[in-house]
Amino acid sequence: MAAGRIVKVSGPLIVAEGMKDAKMFEVARVSDRKLIGEIIELHDEEAYVQVYEDTSGLGPGEIVESTGAPLSIELGPGLLQSIYDGIQRPLNVTYDRSGHFMPRGINIPGLDRKKKWEFKPNAALKAGETVEAGDILGEIRETELIMHRVMVPPTIGRGKLVRPPAKGSYSVEETIAEIETDEGVRPVSLMHRWPVRTPRPIVKKLVPENPLVTGQRVIDTFFPISQGGTACVPGPFGAGKTVIQHQLAKWSDAQIIVYIGCGERGNEMTDVLQEFPELKDPASGRPLMERTVLIANTSNMPVAAREASVYTGITIAEYFRDMGYNVAVMADSTSRWAEAMREMSGRLEEMPGEEGYPAYLPSRIAEFYERSGRATCLGRDGRIGTLSVIGAVSPPGGDLSDPVVQATLKVVKVFWSLEDQLAFERHFPAISWLTSYSLYHDGLRDYFSSNVAEDSDALRGEAMELLQKEAELKELVRLVGVDSLSPQDRIVLETTKSIREDFLHQSAFDAEDAYTRLLKQYHMLKTILMLHRACLGALEKHCPLRKLLELPVRGKIARMRYLSEKELAHFDSIQHEIEEQLTTCMHESRTGEE
Repeated sequence: MAAGRIVKVSGPLIVAEGMKDAKMFEVARVSDRKLIGEIIELHDEEAYVQVYEDTSGLGPGEIVESTGAPLSIELGPGLLQSIYDGIQRPLNVTYDRSGHFMPRGINIPGLDRKKKWEFKPNAALKAGETVEAGDILGEIRETELIMHRVMVPPTIGRGKLVRPPAKGSYSVEETIAEIETDEGVRPVSLMHRWPVRTPRPIVKKLVPENPLVTGQRVIDTFFPISQGGTACVPGPFGAGKTVIQHQLAKWSDAQIIVYIGCGERGNEMTDVLQEFPELKDPASGRPLMERTVLIANTSNMPVAAREASVYTGITIAEYFRDMGYNVAVMADSTSRWAEAMREMSGRLEEMPGEEGYPAYLPSRIAEFYERSGRATCLGRDGRIGTLSVIGAVSPPGGDLSDPVVQATLKVVKVFWSLEDQLAFERHFPAISWLTSYSLYHDGLRDYFSSNVAEDSDALRGEAMELLQKEAELKELVRLVGVDSLSPQDRIVLETTKSIREDFLHQSAFDAEDAYTRLLKQYHMLKTILMLHRACLGALEKHCPLRKLLELPVRGKIARMRYLSEKELAHFDSIQHEIEEQLTTCMHESRTGEE
C-alpha cells in the first residue's frame, strides 16, 4: 500500500505525489471522502488516478491511499436479478439507503452479506480427495431458472480437501470447505473476487457449433450469430439499436443475460430498469430478471466508471460461462465506452489517434470481444460454456467510417447494419439486408442442415440473390418506370416485396410474430420462393402477368407469419394452393388462346 497527496485535479483525473510503492491498475481511495479510483499511469513517484465518482471540491494536499489490489468484483450467488453501477455497487440497495442520488464515497458490497443460501454439496467429494480450479463443490438454487454452481476459485489452483463441503445455510462470506495447497490451507466460501481487466482462465477455446437462436427472422435466417460469437450493431439515432438488444435479451436462447447500459441516455436506461423486471421469460413464463444481470452507467454518471462498466459486465458473464452456461452480453453502447477512453486519454495528455481517440482504441476493443467464445471450462468434468457478445455502436450521424465502428468490424464476425430509412418506414428490425453480413454461415451449415432442412442454406442464398437483384431493378425503375421491365423482372419485384414485408418485417406486439422458431422460418421462406419459381414457370407457358400478380394465395402468404408453431401443417396447404391456382391460371390461359 502507498499513500500520497493530491497535486493536481483535472475532472475525473487526479495526480498524486509520494506514491512510490503504487502499482498500475491498483484501486486507490481519494481524500477523506474515500472516493474510489484506479491508478492508470505512473511517473516516478507520481500516480495518475481516474476517479469513478464526482471530484468537485477536491484540492491539492488531500490524501490518496492505494489499497494494494486491482479493481475487482465479487462473484457468487446473488448476482442474478441485481442492478449494479459500473463498479458493482448495487443501485437498488443504494436507493434504499440514500434515495435518488448516490452519495460520494459510498461503499456497499456487490453481494448481500446477510442473506443465507441453501447449499447442496457435491456428494462425490470426500476428505483427502484432490480438487482443482473449476471443480464443482456444490450447487445453490439461486433463482427458479438458474442453478448456481459453486466452483473452486481459479486463485486456489490444485489441492487436497481438508474439510469437504457440507450441506447447510451459508452467507457468501462463510467458509464451506478448506483446501490444502502448496501455500497452506485455503478456506473456500460461496464468493470470491476477480480483477475485471483480467480474463478468467479456460482450458481451451472451441469452434462454435450452434447458432444463438434469437427468433428474429432477418438474423437467424440471413445473418446468424453462433453461441460464443460476436456481433456489432451500428446505426444512427432512432434506428433501433437498443430495441434490438432488448429483443435479443428477451428472446435469444442464452441461459444468462448480462445487459450493460454504458453511457446511454437516462430515459433509455430507465425503460430497461422498469421493463425488465416485468418481462416474462418466453421459455418458462418466469420473470426474465431471474436469469439477468443489469449494469447501469448512464451518460450523467461519472465518465471514468463508464470505462470500467464493460469490464464489470464481461467478468460477470465469464463467471457464469465457467459454470457451463450459454451466456450473452449486450453492450449498449461501445461508442460511449470509447468516448470515455478518449476523455481520459486527453486528460492524460496522450498522443491522440484518429478523431482524437487514443491510439490503443483498436486493441482495447479487440481485448473486450476476444473474451467471448465457446470454451472448455476449468474443472475435471470438461464442461463447455459459451459467451456471446453483442455490442451496439453509435457512430455520429450513422457514419460507418467512424474509428469505433471500423475497429469493431475488424474483430467481430457478424455485422447487423441498421438503417434509419427502414426505421422511418416502420420496418423492424431495421437491419439492412444489403450491407449486413455474417461469417458464421460455413460453421453453422451442418447445424441447419441436420436440425432444420438440408436445403435451408440454398434457400437463404436464393433469397439473398433476389434481394440484391431488386436493388438493381429499383435503379432501373427510377429511370424508365416499372412498365418497362420484363414480366420476369416484375415477378422478381413482387417476390422481394413479399420477402421484405412478409418475412423480414416482424411485429414485437404480436404474440406469434414477435418470435419465430427456425423450422417456421424455413417454411415461410420456402413458401415464398416456391411461389416465385412457380410464377416464372407459368410465364414460360404464357400465363398472363396480371393473373400471376393477383393470385388469391398471396393473401395467405402475407398472413402466414401469424400462424402458430402448432399450425405448420398449414404451410403444406398453402403450397398445395399455389400449385392448384397456377394450374388453373395456365389452363385458363390455354383455353383463352384456343
